[in-house]
Amino acid sequence: MISDSPSADAGRQALRPVLELLSSMRFAISLLSVICIASVIGTVLKQHEPATNYINQFGPFWAALFTSLGLNAVYSAWWFLLILAFLVLSTSLCIARNAPKILADLRSAKESIREQALQAFPHRAQGDVSGDSEAAARRIGGALAQAGWKVKLQRREGVQGAGWMVAARAGAANKLGYLAAHSAIVLVCIGGLLDGDLIVRAQMLWGGKQPYTGGGMIAEVPAQHRLPLTNPTFRGNVMVAEGMQSATAILNQSDGILLQELPFAIELKKFIVEYYSTGMPKLFASDIVIHDKATGEAVPARVEVNHPARWRGIEIYQSSFDDGGSKVTLQALPLAAGGKRFEVDGLIGGTTPLSRGQAADADQMTLEYTALRVINVENMSQAGAGAEVSGADPRKVDLGQAIESRLGAGHKTTTPKTLKNVGPSITYKLRDAAGQAREFHNYMLPVALGAEGEPPVFLLGVRENVADTFRYLRLPADANDSLDGFLRLNAALRDPALRAEAVRRYTVQATDAARPDLARQLESSAARAINLFAGAEAVDGKQVAGLQALSDFMEANVPEAERTRAGEVVIRILNGTLYQLAQLAQQRAGQPPLPADARTQSFLSQAVLGLSDLALYPAPLVFQLKDFQQVQASVFQVARAPGRNIVYLGCALLILGIFAMLYVRERRLWVWLAPAPQGAATTAATLALSSNRKTLDGDREFERLRDLILELKK
Repeated sequence: MISDSPSADAGRQALRPVLELLSSMRFAISLLSVICIASVIGTVLKQHEPATNYINQFGPFWAALFTSLGLNAVYSAWWFLLILAFLVLSTSLCIARNAPKILADLRSAKESIREQALQAFPHRAQGDVSGDSEAAARRIGGALAQAGWKVKLQRREGVQGAGWMVAARAGAANKLGYLAAHSAIVLVCIGGLLDGDLIVRAQMLWGGKQPYTGGGMIAEVPAQHRLPLTNPTFRGNVMVAEGMQSATAILNQSDGILLQELPFAIELKKFIVEYYSTGMPKLFASDIVIHDKATGEAVPARVEVNHPARWRGIEIYQSSFDDGGSKVTLQALPLAAGGKRFEVDGLIGGTTPLSRGQAADADQMTLEYTALRVINVENMSQAGAGAEVSGADPRKVDLGQAIESRLGAGHKTTTPKTLKNVGPSITYKLRDAAGQAREFHNYMLPVALGAEGEPPVFLLGVRENVADTFRYLRLPADANDSLDGFLRLNAALRDPALRAEAVRRYTVQATDAARPDLARQLESSAARAINLFAGAEAVDGKQVAGLQALSDFMEANVPEAERTRAGEVVIRILNGTLYQLAQLAQQRAGQPPLPADARTQSFLSQAVLGLSDLALYPAPLVFQLKDFQQVQASVFQVARAPGRNIVYLGCALLILGIFAMLYVRERRLWVWLAPAPQGAATTAATLALSSNRKTLDGDREFERLRDLILELKK
């Protein structure tokens, strides 16, 4: 007889605690907790963003920390995949350790239980049944079998004769639910590993594949950055412009991209977008043609959101849409003195160099066309729309309306929304010779933001960094809904001669000719106000303009107690002078004079704010969208997911397993039929019921079984 060596026994002894830990419930729950926390991080933190986005949003330190921990690509991080693998191992060991016991328990009816043990069950009863023990056992067994129980009979020999044990079992699916639920976890994790980056990372580790970090054309990317057609699993993006084809998917990695060759080319015939009456989109779809490389077959298909197309085991999803190289014509409007208007033509995604003569007061600049949006749906509801309803006035309290406004869907608010399409917009960047760029976002049409009767305004947005939000300059539109009126006023404000003439006209109109001393004082004040506003005079050695210049001047020269009254006077003088300046600008341009009405007053009030904020605008000119020819592009997500069916099977097993464990009760029933004395017409019966959960249903079921089986003595 050969025995194991002491070293083998020691190895098994050392391995047993490790296996116990891996197959334990606490270890699996710990892994699930870590996966849940990582999934929350992956949901909150945007994944696979460029490194500059994380630096702009969180700063260099946290961006570097997130990158080192793989939090910018949680679901493909090595530690996340390792945890999934350990969860698969732990759950598999748990199933392997418990499945034989469960299956053996399911096969066993436990008919060998001793009759004395039945007295220990909470649900038990005793009584007499008619007939001898064998006949009673077969009758009871048949009745239980008809009721859906699995029945087994056992004959036992005793001193008084042969007794019979009826053992029945129901609800075996409860134990099978345990196996199904745990098997589902294994299947879902395996499917996740197959459909994740595990295989791609394996090719990078052992197949010599490397992420690509450069630029240029896709066709020029070397082979070490391309995955083969035989790649069993991948998930990437393909952008196709209308009328174009693409047969290469881009797989984003934390340190670059990989290219995946497809067995077919996708041609986009037309991108379709439909809108509701409010301007909100209701349908995104792409009419495509799939060109098979192997057979040359051209298959038309339509891809919609949640309705993918399938070809050769690869699914094509409608992910998003983008610009496919739209043609735009921009008109450059000068904001500084001496500038001239000109037009530029370009393509979205392209650039146009600007000369010093075009971009006044600037070195060589480059215009980069970033994005064209034809539809812009904004909430145009007034901020104070609901301000009239106040609980301070009992006559305005509407309890029914207050309750209704807080009931219904979770997205309901007490503030009504007025959605409106405000028209196209253009986004571009101006990059200087040092490589620094600012991003601008300008609407093509004026937007009505004020009350009824107020002129609409052109919105000119600017931001320094991609992570920042746009700050908008509001310039009023003239009677022809253009910027010409404001630009003429701005150009006149930069002209010293026109400012002086506007001051003279305002003084003549506002004073009595019999009071030349008062006229001289008013003329001096008006000249000082408009020159400060135009930035032609320095304040305490600082060159400022706009309303800030007037404020700084009064803080330096007017006592604090008199500033409020002095400020009202200065603003009144400034408005009157600007009105005359606007009339001069109209006259010099050969336009009719502005009417003295409420709209002109609103235009000038908004113009004062626009001219004041114009001093902070960081560009000498603004580009307004004049014309465009839109070219759409679809962004498709292409995926080969062999683990999808495995995940579906796992989800089905998980649902069945949970329902089986929660809603199916395992019950075992024993009926001991004692041997009857000679000549007796009845048999003594002892009944006991066991259930894995104590419920009211179990109590009621036991009462029904007792009444069915036993003939109790009254």
